This record gives sequence, structure tokens and C-alpha cells, in this order.
Amino acid sequence: MALDIKEYLTPPILLVVFLLVISLMFIFPVLNMILLGAILAYLVRPVAFKIQSKLKYSSVSILLAMVVVLIPLILLFGYIAYEISSVISSILANSSYMGVNESLSQMSTYLPLDIDPNSLYTSLNASFKDVATFILNYSTGFLGKFANITIDLFILVCSVFYFIRDGDKCLSFIKDFVPDDSKDFFDNTVEDVKGVLKSIFYGHFLTSVIIGIFGCIGYTILGYPYGIFLGVITGILQLIPIFGPWPIYWALFFIDIASGNYPRAVIVLLFGFFLSTVDMYIRPALSSHYAHIHPLILLIGFLSGPLVYGIVGFIVGPLILGITYTILDSYRKEYLLGDG
Repeated sequence: MALDIKEYLTPPILLVVFLLVISLMFIFPVLNMILLGAILAYLVRPVAFKIQSKLKYSSVSILLAMVVVLIPLILLFGYIAYEISSVISSILANSSYMGVNESLSQMSTYLPLDIDPNSLYTSLNASFKDVATFILNYSTGFLGKFANITIDLFILVCSVFYFIRDGDKCLSFIKDFVPDDSKDFFDNTVEDVKGVLKSIFYGHFLTSVIIGIFGCIGYTILGYPYGIFLGVITGILQLIPIFGPWPIYWALFFIDIASGNYPRAVIVLLFGFFLSTVDMYIRPALSSHYAHIHPLILLIGFLSGPLVYGIVGFIVGPLILGITYTILDSYRKEYLLGDG
């Protein structure tokens, strides 16, 4: 056994391992951006190839594809920011028109407890000061991290671009190091990874889009102000496994109960149950079509991913766990059960 180890531990191999370890130390701080770039590149590639069939310029096609994919995200965040500012402006306008103390006096009449409006105003004022202090401290820390964020975004954009353009070359480069008797396993693993990516995208992100569209239509028909905005937030919450659409429709239910609109309260609650039921049918149907991964694996990935990689972990977490499971399953079928 010692002789076999010495045969493999040649100077070139030791040098390669040493350089890989050192390189990983440099890459690790931005590894999440590189992984996210590879994921986004796989999703953007079809758009880039479609544009390239018309333009015949690879780099220009890739940049246009990235812009085409990025524009809806920018519009989405812009719409959310606009609606939030509109809601805040409306609240401030009403408060300035009625007067803060007068508004609190009217609100206190609806509360079941005997609350002094002046003490309530003092408490709210102190709370606003605490919130303002927190926002100021957070903004200061954010500005301090702005350089790191800029570097991360730059690496992300570059990763997406080069993975789209040279992704096939990268796979071929890695495949050259794979022994001949394991190349089929490598090819199967690559296909399994593609299946996991499609499963996560179609099973979770597309499900969120569908639920968000249903929410926009339903809340608008029911006559809620900012119905489209509520539907968008519902779709975003659908991405988070521990939330889903229920915070929105339960909040609307209690608001309607408080305002005495009991028929609409019942209808919105039934509509919310409909959204949750639709999710239970759509998500497994879309996910299982591309990869047979147990839902618990993806759930753990969604919950633990953000703890390790931040917000990027919502994508990277389930992806890594899903890929690990598919590779183990492929190895089990190829080497443990294949000969049997």
C-alpha cells in the first residue's frame, strides 16, 4: 500500500495539489460569486445563443443576453421601490393632514385597551428614533463594505460572461483529467447537474412567478389597493420556504376583519388557501420532471444556504446539496450496483 502511495505522490502531483490549495485560498472569499456566475451563465446561455444566431458576434450576443435578463430584475426592484415609496408618502401625507396626535387619538378608539394617545405618541417617537439610528448605523456599515460589494458584483458579471463564452472549454479541460474508464460517469454527472439546475429554476423560481401572477390577479379583483404590488411580494415570499404566500393573505384577512369587511375577509382567506394548494401541486410537478431529488434535501439547502453564503445561498445551498445527492446516486448506480 505504501508503494502505491509513493507511485501516485510524484513531484508533479504534489506541485499540482499545492497550487490547487493555494489557489483555493485566494478564490474562497469570492467562491459564492463564481458559483452564482456559473449558475446564471447556464440560464442565460440559451438567450445568448439565440441572439448569436442573428448577430454572429459572440461577445456582443452574450452582453445583450445579460442585459435582456438583467432588465426585468432592474424593473422589478424599481417597481418595488416605487410602490414602497408611494405607500410611505401616502401614510406621511395623511398623518401631516390630520396631525399625528389626532391620528393616534382616532386609532386609539379602535383599540380594545384604554391607551393614552400622548404616551402612545412618546413610545412611537422613541421607536422611530431607534429605527433611524439603526438605519444610520447600517448605512454607515454598508458604505464601508461598498468596495467589497463592488468587487463581488464585478466578479459575478465577469463569471457570467466567461462561463457563457468558454463554459464548454472549461468542461473539456476538466474532462481531460478524468480517466477513460470514468468519462461516462463524468458525462452522467454533468447531465445530472443540469437536471438539478433546471429543477431548482423551474420548480422554485417559476413556481414563484406563477403564484405571484395569481396573486396579482386575485388581489386586484378583490379590490385591494396596490393589488399588483401585493402579488409581487407574494411571489417573492414564495421563494422562501418558511414563508410562502400566507403572510400576505393572513394580513389582508385580519385587516378586513378589523374594518368590518367580513365577506372579503373570508374570500381572501380561501384565495390564500388556493395559492398554497396550487404551490403543493405545481412545485413537485415541475421539479420532478428534471431531477428526482427528495424535497427535504432542497428545503435544507434553502434554509442553510443563506447562513453560509448570505442571500446567494438561496441558490447555491440547494444546488450544492442537490448536486452532491445526484453524484452520490450516480456513483451508487454506476459502480456499486452496475456490476450487479
